[in-house]
Amino acid sequence: MFSKRARLWLGLIMAISLLSLASSCGGGPKVEDGGETPAAGNTPPPSKGDEGTITGKVSYTGTAPEAKKIDTSADAACTSKSPNLTTEEWAVKDGKVANTFVYIKDGTIDGAKKVGDYVWPAPAAVTLDQDGCHYKPHVMGVVVKQDITIKNSDPTTHNIHFTPKNNPDWNQSQPNGAPTLTHKLNVAEVLVPVKCNQHPWMKAYVAVLKHPFFAVSAEDGSFTIKNVPPGKYTVVAWHEGAGSGTEKTMEVTVAAKGAATADFAFGGTAELRGQPSSMPVVSAIEFPMVIKH
Repeated sequence: MFSKRARLWLGLIMAISLLSLASSCGGGPKVEDGGETPAAGNTPPPSKGDEGTITGKVSYTGTAPEAKKIDTSADAACTSKSPNLTTEEWAVKDGKVANTFVYIKDGTIDGAKKVGDYVWPAPAAVTLDQDGCHYKPHVMGVVVKQDITIKNSDPTTHNIHFTPKNNPDWNQSQPNGAPTLTHKLNVAEVLVPVKCNQHPWMKAYVAVLKHPFFAVSAEDGSFTIKNVPPGKYTVVAWHEGAGSGTEKTMEVTVAAKGAATADFAFGGTAELRGQPSSMPVVSAIEFPMVIKH
């Protein structure tokens, strides 16, 4: 039997040990799935009401590659719903390029830090639909940890497969009539290829950024990046090309409540034009990204 004093000391030692264990296990911020936990210093600066925009158009110089008809005979449901399905590597109409992802890659906010030093809160969920045996939209952007709602609007089974480099691989089957799926990407990455293991022609690209300053060019090649804090930025236009991504880069200055212009061009004799603060043409950067189906 322990004496009363011995029991007191033993209890004190056990209490100290438990406190030490709790501190080692629970101390510090928790990071889920390799995501970035915003610290107090990572909070974006508050809006001053003087945000501007970056607008422009994406063009194709020369003769654009023609879309090719896709053989969907392996799945009658696809043939029935999309009898004239074509490839989407280059969506060019009247010399203007759709599906180009345009975003702020770097730069400094006036009176604040570099834009990449902050992590913006995730907005509401966006939707990636499988409709007509192709993805809608073909190119999209999200903020880290933003929910992506995935739908199957086709009378057939799809198998959606995210194949990132910096985020975990994610592969889920989704039969016709199945509930929507939800996925999120916790680490910034431009761009994440998405494919369907059931239909090898189906592919999409999802960009993951720390901030919401991005846009995708429309059918007429136009884009608008809204609510940009005044500052000097590096703006990039990314296009998938023929399977490996290509970038065009320029510098722009966004004045308080101002509108900067950034026009990009792809193709054999593509020129780069920007206002204000334009830069000479920068050689395209080839991403080491090869999509295999």
